[in-house]
Amino acid sequence: MNYRRIYLELWSATYAAWRTVVPEPQNRTEVTWQTAPAMLMHFLPLLFQAYLVRRPDTYLIRLLLLPAVLSSLLHVGFGYMWTDPRLNVYNWALGLLAMFLIARALDFAFVKDGRKKLNEVEAGVPRGSSPDSDDSDLDRSEKPAHRSPTMTFLPLWFRDALEILFTARGLGWDFGKPVYVPRDSRPQERGPFLRATLLSFLKHFCLLDFQESLIKCVPGLSSPYGGSIFLSNLPPLQRYAVSTFAHILTGNCFVSGFQMVYDLCTLIDVGLLGHSPSSWPPIMENPWATDSLHGFWARRWHQLFRQIFLVFGGYPGAWLAGNVGMVVGAFVASGLYHELAIYAMGRGLDHRVTIFFGLQGFMVILEKLWRMATGRRVGGWWGRLWCYFVIIVLGQPAVDAWHVRGLAGGMVIFPIISPTRRILFPAMRYLWSIAAGSHAQ
Repeated sequence: MNYRRIYLELWSATYAAWRTVVPEPQNRTEVTWQTAPAMLMHFLPLLFQAYLVRRPDTYLIRLLLLPAVLSSLLHVGFGYMWTDPRLNVYNWALGLLAMFLIARALDFAFVKDGRKKLNEVEAGVPRGSSPDSDDSDLDRSEKPAHRSPTMTFLPLWFRDALEILFTARGLGWDFGKPVYVPRDSRPQERGPFLRATLLSFLKHFCLLDFQESLIKCVPGLSSPYGGSIFLSNLPPLQRYAVSTFAHILTGNCFVSGFQMVYDLCTLIDVGLLGHSPSSWPPIMENPWATDSLHGFWARRWHQLFRQIFLVFGGYPGAWLAGNVGMVVGAFVASGLYHELAIYAMGRGLDHRVTIFFGLQGFMVILEKLWRMATGRRVGGWWGRLWCYFVIIVLGQPAVDAWHVRGLAGGMVIFPIISPTRRILFPAMRYLWSIAAGSHAQ
């Protein structure tokens, strides 16, 4: 028997099957109004799985459904793309969404008893429905936020499936109990809450627009085909000054972008769908004020992806190496998540991103060892300088890996609605021309 031939045929068939699900960039389907319906159909198996995870005795069928769900999500994230280079950043967003939903699908499949809310004795069964149950043992902070009965035009099962599917932090759910929730400074009355959220949305929209416009002023970064933040034609001091400037702006863009989108979702959910303001606590807690890496990643940075990093790497790492394995595994999963998602842009892989995020796990463990050796937590000004060194200095190669593949060249804020590019920059150019003319005279 020719084993080599059998091996080659099996490999060829496996590769062909893989490329059917995740085709090469040049073979992907362009996202258009005509292809969008077929693209959206790929989410139906996941929606069914989200429905099942809220129903008893569905463990086996969720496991059997998993291969179909994973292949559908992989194909929607990496089989479709916007072909306009200026829209390539939205391919990254689609990849991020697909990877996020893949983690949710894995969680839905392997959690044996389904997912339940904190006021439920089992999935879909409230505590109050049983004479033996009460919620007196629930801490107030652990009780699920009240939601008014809205969207009644949608079936209850559909609303329930959507809620568990997009509950990123798990607030009010069994998997969200350990998540840190920042204190909300906004008033909790509906009207004042909406006004404060609208002001926050407008503020962060303007900040994102201004910062994105500044990044595009760095030579090479405005191209949709990418450019490095390290300008080789500059002397070392100026080169790293420019790269640090671009790096900090990129980080601030992420902060403003997260907050802007979160505010928009809050306005829709509370303002239009009538849900309680307590359902939408702050997403971050002043990341620039951090004085330890543990505090940065566990409290001050957003916790939207905490559960998916545990699913992808934390839980397998804990199975292999206990708590240390969980920490390192979660951060490695974070790096792979960010890197594999950007593969959707069709510019290949650059694992400087994976290395940077993976190193965070070891550095968080170093902070734990420091505390064990000295009896003191990492903190204060020395802790802040340590965090700034890790994030701002060591993080530059990772951000460069994004920009060389065209991240900054995409249109995050479209020029037609950009106050900076339509009003501020033209006004500055006009004032500069007047000043230059006066000086020439």
